Amino acid sequence: MYNLSRFVQTIWIFFLFMGCTLLFYYGILWVSDEYKEYHRYDEPQGKAVKVFQPSLRENPGENVYLFDRFLLFISEGE
Repeated sequence: MYNLSRFVQTIWIFFLFMGCTLLFYYGILWVSDEYKEYHRYDEPQGKAVKVFQPSLRENPGENVYLFDRFLLFISEGE
């Protein structure tokens, strides 16, 4: 009788685990589908202001420009 009770508990935990796993999986699929249609790189509408404008130089390929960009990268942490 003890073995049957233990077997039923094991099956119950297995189905509980599978149910939670499927719920989590389909929840992630639902969130993924919701954000697929979200176009985050579209031009903003309304009174949006451009926050960052890189400095313009006559010769953007020169080494000083690359060094300035590297310092900006280090200071901003991006």
